[in-house]
Amino acid sequence: MATEVTATSLFAGPDRGTINDVVLRHDAGVITAIDESAAPPSARRSFIIPAFVNAHDHARPTASSFGAVDMPLESWILRSAMGTPPDAYLAAASAMARSARAGCGAMMIHYTRPSGKLPVVEEAREIARAANDVGIRIAFALAVRDQNPVVYGDSEQVLSALSAGDRSTIEQLFVRPAMSPRDTIELTETIASEISGERLDVQFGPAGVQWCSRALLEAIAESSARSGRRVHMHLLETIYQRAYADQHFPDGVVRYLRDIGLLSNRLTLAHGIHARPDELEMIAASGARLVTNFSSNLHLHSGLAPVAAAHRCGCAIAVGVDGLALDEDDDVIREMRLVQLAHGGLGFKRTWTRPEFLALAIRNGRAATGAPGPGELAPGAAADFVVLDLDRLDRDAILDIDPLQLLFARGNAALVRDVVVDGQTIVREGKVAGVDLPAIERELRGMYREGVKQFGGLQRAWGPLEGALGGWFEGQAGCG
Repeated sequence: MATEVTATSLFAGPDRGTINDVVLRHDAGVITAIDESAAPPSARRSFIIPAFVNAHDHARPTASSFGAVDMPLESWILRSAMGTPPDAYLAAASAMARSARAGCGAMMIHYTRPSGKLPVVEEAREIARAANDVGIRIAFALAVRDQNPVVYGDSEQVLSALSAGDRSTIEQLFVRPAMSPRDTIELTETIASEISGERLDVQFGPAGVQWCSRALLEAIAESSARSGRRVHMHLLETIYQRAYADQHFPDGVVRYLRDIGLLSNRLTLAHGIHARPDELEMIAASGARLVTNFSSNLHLHSGLAPVAAAHRCGCAIAVGVDGLALDEDDDVIREMRLVQLAHGGLGFKRTWTRPEFLALAIRNGRAATGAPGPGELAPGAAADFVVLDLDRLDRDAILDIDPLQLLFARGNAALVRDVVVDGQTIVREGKVAGVDLPAIERELRGMYREGVKQFGGLQRAWGPLEGALGGWFEGQAGCG
């Protein structure tokens, strides 16, 4: 049955801009018509925009609650082990529901920390079940790695600085046998056969060049080229990863990825903060996408990504929340605003117009997650859109101002009224329809409070471990 949605304003794309007094009609997950000057008067003003995309995330809990604060990625990632999901379904449903509530219709889950309570394939099924219940589109990539579990090289210097008991704790938590490249490929294909669907795209997920052997990267590149399966990975997020890449790939790490066939339009790269101009040119030429994660980069002291430079040379830019939005609330609207404000230009010169930026971020995010189409609101496109409360956005109603400009000036997730994905309303009046998010979060908090006791050894070892990590990276990675 066809559904009608009336709106005061609707973003019709960077060419047409915002149009007023519209009725959007959709049926069977597809927009069938957008009629202008047809909307009846309404006491509540609304603004329809395409659904956002969280193009890089890990579906994890709030890291600060586990003491992972004010530290670089290289220690943060070990500390965040305390946030290992106690229940795969609940943790994933919580993260996806928060993204949906903020206006996301699609989300990338680069799954870096399985619960360990289920076989990986069964855990992937639980995540798929959560995505179905929430109603969001997802891409799922099991993050795989086969080297450097503690530091980017020999960890003996770090481990030997610990007491015997602390060393045993760290080794048990992080130093584990790795799967062979062949087994890794087969596991991903098994997951894909179990959970792939119209709203769920399974991808290869190498964690990053510092965590993956050449053999693993080359096996993924070959398999991706053969099957067409997309790939999602981190690249050059920190100064220490830059130093590792320069040491181990003297001819250039991006050149290496290109030469093995991994750098292609099937690839999405997260961060790229320390990519150099020639590397950005190669990424652009390949058709690969670059996802920026502005707030996460600030939280982890990783630096400011060269987003404007990447855009100027033709890189396809998308935006991710990375589980570390500015207020750790998964607010993709605020994240989009921060990226635009930081990289949108100086003085009278602009990197892009705001309509262009919104359209490109959504288009490239959808390509990264396997969502259909570029995300524009037009007949024949997927019915993936957000209804914003224009009364709250344009709270003063003094002049007739383009609501898109107001959105980038002061918008946030509190403005989200409804979210429609594939024609289904997954958020209604600001509340997630398919799951009880407050109840899930209450249950998760109880489970985390009880479960964190098992990480008492990590808490005891943390002081010496953190000091040893800092010494290793500053002294060994060439950043002293």
